[in-house]
Amino acid sequence: MRLVSSSSSIPSASSSSLSSRSRVSYAAKKPSSSSSHLPTLLFPPTHHPLDRIMSAIGEKTAVGYTTEKMESIDSEQGYSHASEQLDPAAVGRLRRKIDTHLIPLISVLYLCSFLDRVNIGNAKVAGLATDIALTASEYNWALSIFFIGYVIFEIPSNILLKLMGPRKWITIVMIAWGAIMIAMAAVHNAAGLLAARFFLGLTESGLFPGSVYLISLWYTRSEQALRNGLFFSTATMAGAFGGVLAYGIAQMEGVRGLHGWQWIFILEGLPTVLLTIVVFFFLPDFPGTARFLSTEEKDLAVRRLVIDAGPATQTEFSWKQFRSVFTDWKVYMHMITYILNATPLYSLSLFLPSIVQGFHFNPLTTQAMTAPAYVIACLFTIACAFSSDRFRERGYHYAIPTFVGCLGYILLIVTKDSHTVSRYVSLTITASGVFSSVPPMLSWFTTNIGGHTKRGVATAAIISFGNIGGAIGGQIYRASDVADGYVRGHTICACMMGISGLLILVMKFLLARENKRRANLTPEEFAREAEGEDLCDYHPAFVYYT
Repeated sequence: MRLVSSSSSIPSASSSSLSSRSRVSYAAKKPSSSSSHLPTLLFPPTHHPLDRIMSAIGEKTAVGYTTEKMESIDSEQGYSHASEQLDPAAVGRLRRKIDTHLIPLISVLYLCSFLDRVNIGNAKVAGLATDIALTASEYNWALSIFFIGYVIFEIPSNILLKLMGPRKWITIVMIAWGAIMIAMAAVHNAAGLLAARFFLGLTESGLFPGSVYLISLWYTRSEQALRNGLFFSTATMAGAFGGVLAYGIAQMEGVRGLHGWQWIFILEGLPTVLLTIVVFFFLPDFPGTARFLSTEEKDLAVRRLVIDAGPATQTEFSWKQFRSVFTDWKVYMHMITYILNATPLYSLSLFLPSIVQGFHFNPLTTQAMTAPAYVIACLFTIACAFSSDRFRERGYHYAIPTFVGCLGYILLIVTKDSHTVSRYVSLTITASGVFSSVPPMLSWFTTNIGGHTKRGVATAAIISFGNIGGAIGGQIYRASDVADGYVRGHTICACMMGISGLLILVMKFLLARENKRRANLTPEEFAREAEGEDLCDYHPAFVYYT
């Protein structure tokens, strides 16, 4: 392997804490008998002196990027010069084209998914519990059991997504969960509702982690937070839209002999089924097979991802990468902070209509008054995601909203006997903090985990474990706590978000320290750590986002 320096500015995904002036690139020898095929792969900026790296890199590395297998890209295909820059104008046009074809579609899909999982809260306000004689405990279990099915099938679903491709797999799961959602209108007792919610979670588990993984395969590390923010902001839109929609649908009480809550399940499940036609024909799989890209655009899409990935470009399924997920301390740290944030997120999403109703609104007004808090939270979510990508920073953008959410819960406790306006402002602050912490959270682990297998399995494992928080969240707010303003539930959520914020800062410090350690390796130490295959983010040239 030979190395050359690049004095020009190179697009990269470095940590904002590292120097943007130290640009290093290396040319990796293909596993071929011909030494003339020397593709060039650009590293992200690091502090490693050039002479240190020159003596350290081994003879082989996997380079290239396609849909289902890695293909080496040789010098004839455009990597003949290590100092080569990508045309910023061409990259901008490509990124806008990808944005147009991918982000709106998966955002609408997640809006439908989130709407279908949380509309049980609106159905309860519309009379579900009364009409099927649902006890308070049974209702809480109906909320929690969704996430049991969700967690069980999340990792298998991500594996199937990689094997079948996003377009086919997401189409299948959408048909399944849309049909279940509509069928929920026919439940007439607690057992039927519990069974339906379990299988709804089982089928919905394929969308969210799959979409997060898909974004990580289309965008560079410095672009993912904003796209995750735009994608996830539809969850807040689902809350706002769901409340207003439920307000209108509830007026259909008695139409064709059905209750308002039955119409909520039917009319909010129907769009999911209809959208499967659009998904099957228009959802792109991977950059190498995207039908909406020209050959030149596919090459550019591949090239910029290879440059951004640095040494972590392995895409074939690897059992070594699979096992490394469960020995990586970062995965467990992300699991812990995820569940600590996800529990308040889901409990707030599921119980927000009930919390608002506790502000002494009537049922119909309650449905409408859930919308403003969600709209403001949506704006904060997008702003936080934009800032995170703009400054190429994750830790503070994750921790600060988390602490804001903690503050919001404390305010809900303090203002429980205050005027309705004060309580509603406290709720809005809570929602803004809870929801806006999610895009940096999602982007942090997808940008810091290299290798397709490791990233895919780690993404599913982290989200799967975190979604246990949904099952916990379904038990936090109890009917017996209504009289005192849900103080117990707010206290639990405030504590969880406070602890999470502290752990996030600890993780940021540890990653920054590891970046500094790698930057100060001697040539011999660097060479020793660079030995082996499938190193992914363990490669000493990999720079973590902090």
